[in-house]
Formats: sequence, C-alpha cells, structure tokens
Amino acid sequence: MALVLKYTLNYRAYHLSLNCNSSRLAVIDIAGVLTLLDVEPRGSATDSPGGQGAAAAATGDPSKFERKDVWDMKWANDNPDLFAMMEKTRMYVFRNLDPEEPIQTSGYICNFEDLEIKSVLLDEIMKDPERPNKDYLINFEIRSLRDSRTLIEKVGIKDASQFIEDNPHPRLWRLLAEAALQQLDLKRAEQAFVHCRDYQGIELVKRLANLQSEAMKQAEVAAYFSRFEEAERMDLAISLRIKLGDWFRTAVQYYLRGRNQERLAECYYMLEDYDGLERLTASLPENHKLLPDIGQMFVTVGMCEQAVSAYLRCNQPKAAVDACVHLNQWNKAVELAKNHNMKEIKSLLAKYASHLLDKNKTLEAVELYRKAHHFLDAAKLMFTIADKEAKKRTKPLRVKKLYVLAALLANSHHEQEDATPADSRVVDNAWRGAQAYHFFLLAQRQLIDGYMENAVQTALHLRDYEDIIPAVEIYSLLAVCSAASRAFASCSRAFIKLESLESLEAEQRQLMR
Repeated sequence: MALVLKYTLNYRAYHLSLNCNSSRLAVIDIAGVLTLLDVEPRGSATDSPGGQGAAAAATGDPSKFERKDVWDMKWANDNPDLFAMMEKTRMYVFRNLDPEEPIQTSGYICNFEDLEIKSVLLDEIMKDPERPNKDYLINFEIRSLRDSRTLIEKVGIKDASQFIEDNPHPRLWRLLAEAALQQLDLKRAEQAFVHCRDYQGIELVKRLANLQSEAMKQAEVAAYFSRFEEAERMDLAISLRIKLGDWFRTAVQYYLRGRNQERLAECYYMLEDYDGLERLTASLPENHKLLPDIGQMFVTVGMCEQAVSAYLRCNQPKAAVDACVHLNQWNKAVELAKNHNMKEIKSLLAKYASHLLDKNKTLEAVELYRKAHHFLDAAKLMFTIADKEAKKRTKPLRVKKLYVLAALLANSHHEQEDATPADSRVVDNAWRGAQAYHFFLLAQRQLIDGYMENAVQTALHLRDYEDIIPAVEIYSLLAVCSAASRAFASCSRAFIKLESLESLEAEQRQLMR
C-alpha cells in the first residue's frame, strides 16, 4: 500500500462527497465555495488516447472548477460525471462540468438517480413538523430527460432515438422503449429494451410479435402499463384476465352477467374491491340474507361505516354496535345504541369510559357521560380530576373551576332524578370543594386589597374544610391574615395549631417557634 495522491486545503471543509465510482471528490467549505478534486491521479502524457488521460480531458479539468454561495450538492447515483448543486435559491445540474439552465427552488437535495432529482422543502416542513405535506417533496427532471420526452411527443421516435444514442442513459432508452411499444414499433422497442437491459421487456416484444390481432397486441401493451380498465373497454377483458392469471377478476365478469350475488361479493372481497362491494350492498334489497356476511367482510378490513350500513339494512343494530366496539368506534356505538333504545347502553358506556380511562383520557370520558345524560357518573369522574389537581398543588383557581363543573354535573343529575342513598353523599356535598377553594382565594384577595379584618373572618371559615385543603395551608393563611389585622390572639391560636400538626416536618415546626 502506498500514498498515490495528496491534497492540502487552504480552507476548512464542512461537506465532502464522493461520486458513484469514487473517482472525484466534491468539497464545500465553510464560506460556501464548491471545488472538485480528482481522487485518482490524472493521466500522464504516456497514457494511451483511449485511457485515463483522455477520459479526464473529456470531462474537463476539475482543478479549475469553482462555484460560490453553494450550500448543498449531490452526485448522481448512476453517473460519475453528473451532479446537482444548490446556489442560493437556484439548482444547477452539471454534466462534465457544463451547467444546465438553473431551476428556481430552495429545496434540499435528497436523491439524484435516473435523471431525476428528488428535493424536499425542509423550511416549509419545519413550520409545522407535526403535519408534513407531500407537496413539499418535489421531483425535477434534468434537461436530457425533458428533451427526450419532448422529442418523442412532438417530433417522433426516429429523431428521439438519434438524440438518445448521442446521450445514452438507461432511463432514456426505457422511455424510448415505452413510446415505441405504444406505437407497436416492435423492432425499435426491442432495441431500446436491449440497451436498458430489460429482459421482461424483450420477452414482451417477442410475445407481441407472435400475436396476429392488433387489438390483442394493444390489450397486451395496456396490461404491461397496468391499464387494465382500458383493456376491458376493448372487450378483451375476460381473455386478458385469464391470460394474466387474474381469476377473480375473470370470475367477476361472469358473476355479474349471471347475477350470482353471493359469489360476486366473495370475488369483490378477495380482490379488495371495496367500492364494488359497497355498490353491491346498496343494490341488495333490505333484509337480504347476504347483508350480514357483507357486514362481516367490512368489519374484517376495518371499514366501520360500511359495516354499520350493511347491518342496519338487514335490521341487526346489535351487530352494528358490536362492529363499532370491535373497531374501537365507541362514539358511533353509543350513538347507535341510543338511537335504537338498546338496553345495553349503560354497560356500553361503562366499557367505553373504561377504554378512555385506560388511555388517560378522563375529560373525554366525562364528556361521554354528559352527552349520554349520565350526569352522576360524569360528576364522579370530575371530582376525581379535581382531587388529583388539588393534591398536585396547582393553581387554586383552576381547582375551584373543576369543583364547580363537578358540582354542576351533580346538580343536573339531581334535577333529572332523585339520588339513591349510596349517591346522596356525592350530591349533597357537591359544592363543598368549590366553597373551600372560593374562601381560600377570597381570603388571599382580601388580604392583598387591604381588607384585613374581612380576610381573617374568611380564613376562619376555612377551618371547616380541612378534609379538602391541607390544614397547614389553612392555618398558615389564618396566621398571616391575623398578624396583618393585629388580631394576635387568633394568630397565636393558628400557630399553636400549626405546631401540633403531625403532618408538619420537624424543621418547619422549629421555624415557627
């Protein structure tokens, strides 16, 4: 192993990229200047005319190449002399160091292959990264591909063939082969397939040459381009499907003619033609024996709306509800159960609420019960949320609002029906939490506004709510208000109470002394 080439750079590089055959290196420095370096030694004067020296001369001298304001570049994956680069808001494509006309874009180059550049508008995506848009992924065709396509469409295959011979590339030969196939120019199509080494295309041309019918040739070409509907319009659908081995599509044609709806549904299902299956559902009369089976087909592929429609047409609302539950469409299930006055709605609500609670969606479970007029269940969940927030020592105003919402739900239940003995404790004490935090906030507001005596009186009321607000907070507030109001007797009793609290840590108790 020996060192054959060495470069000393007078700048700091931040981007290095090798071409597809590792013969040339692209360097972008921190100032945005792009330069090219030959990785292999350039040919000497003793090289043969067809050797490396001649090749280097043909592709230009990279040592003289320099572009400024470059921030991205990408070599082609299939051509060592082809690369794309971004210069400000313009994209340039270079072939043998000769640039094509620039393309106006600000995208980052992802891939360069088959004469197409894939670019992504990252700046646009990062404005809303949670909801990317496919429109921000853009494909650009380079000039040789565009020119070849234009020649084929406007001038003709013969002239296009000469252009592609002068600018050979597998993608261009494939483009020519497909155009020749469309015109049934089999000889030129075969030559183009040979150039792009497409064995399947060569076999197709041979198969077409053995067909006598022009219509059948066109059908084969349509099938090659996956235009099966076009082949069907040629009245060759059944024979073509048989030839392709597409037995289910062949069967559909026969079952449509024979009106065998049961087998037709099975074929649509096997073909994943759910639009056809949905049309068949709509065409069947109500209570048809096939509707439950079609509903089950829709369930197995997760199509809830279509399954519900099929079950309701055969008067099976319970099966429709079960399908919604199976597919986790709980809102739809509850709506169906309510509309059809089903007895299972309470158990269904409980299952759905449990499902939401398992996913930590407590507020959604509250909304579910509220919409279903199960106000007491909604109130219980709301009280649970308020208690948890109170233990977290979050903003007292937020906790008060949660208790108010819970109390309003409990009142709605009381207006709707009488509470049972088991539920009377929740209903009778519904406003207790809201009252506690109301007095807690009011005492602090009065203290800040300078109404000291009123603050003391309000804080004294808080002693009745030690089961809701921690005693240490109640008596600390009472002590502060009493001291500010110069009610020292009340202040002293508050401190005595604080010192006696078991929940108080020793260090806190020592500070109060």
